[in-house]
Amino acid sequence: MSTTPPAPPSAPIKTPCIKVCVVDGESGLCMGCYRRLSEVAQWARLTDAERETILAELTDRRALIRPEKLAMFS
Repeated sequence: MSTTPPAPPSAPIKTPCIKVCVVDGESGLCMGCYRRLSEVAQWARLTDAERETILAELTDRRALIRPEKLAMFS
């Protein structure tokens, strides 16, 4: 009887989530990670390349949220 060794555990999915899940009504972005709700919901199903594309955009997205709102989380 041959037994197949168990598959190694998969690497955790890279995520920008910082557990501050508050959506800005004006921009539609999470004020913790700057993703859109649709991106948060689909994150685990996206390819690594799709996630990397979104991650590269997050710094610029921060400017879409008014600074006084972001100050609540500093």
